[in-house]
Amino acid sequence: MSCPSITFTLWSASWLAGATAPDDVIDAVRAWAPMHLVGAADAEVAMRWELPWPDPTDAGPVTLLQAVHAVTTAVPGAAPTLVLPAAGDVRGLPAGTAFAAAALDAGQGVLVGVPGDPGIGIVPTVEGPDVLRWTVFGVPALPLPTESTGLGEAEYALREAVRDAADALSSMRGGYSAAAGDPRARIAAALSDVAHHTTPEGTPPRVLRILDTADQVAAILTVAGESSGRAQSAAGTAARDDTLRPLWAAVRSARTAAVTSCVRAGHIR
Repeated sequence: MSCPSITFTLWSASWLAGATAPDDVIDAVRAWAPMHLVGAADAEVAMRWELPWPDPTDAGPVTLLQAVHAVTTAVPGAAPTLVLPAAGDVRGLPAGTAFAAAALDAGQGVLVGVPGDPGIGIVPTVEGPDVLRWTVFGVPALPLPTESTGLGEAEYALREAVRDAADALSSMRGGYSAAAGDPRARIAAALSDVAHHTTPEGTPPRVLRILDTADQVAAILTVAGESSGRAQSAAGTAARDDTLRPLWAAVRSARTAAVTSCVRAGHIR
């Protein structure tokens, strides 16, 4: 898995469907860090959903599941929704909310609720070495569904991105210093870091394939983006970013489409 929000969205959806035990969700989320801090974004959210504030609790994923349960109890039909925003791409975010700002800054987040109704938004951020903080925000109304990328379209875009990402890495390879290490070894290391993150039993093979390919493209893009020598000038940095930006967009769209298809279709059993 590529980020904590994907892990939590998939596993909490499986739990809500009655296919996964709470302990399995907790174990999957804890794979991201030894310690998880959970707290409300403000006093109002803390009171509404019975969350710790101003100091977070270190109970971690247990508290997250309690918050999700509270929302699904109060709002029948509520479900988790993954968001992976980036500058210039804020699809799925509730405009003008504190959650939207935090999710954009983190590049990820999870909405829980029913479109058009109040709910919560959860954003994980790295607090320090081996510590992940999850902040729960109140969301006055979850965004209505927008036209989403289909799995076929996402998979095709990823196949194109694999080729383009490899080309980008090759063109930027001259900018790496010897101290940075061999790009192929760094890509392998990046993939190894995410390989131990799991998905619920019953996740469709096509979804798994898309998520795995997205992780491969992301690893290549990360290494390519760390080019040092070639991108020292402002013009070089701009050229590099222009090359990588659409490829990152394809990765985000594919990951969102894969996770959304599981949650909406109830494929996680």
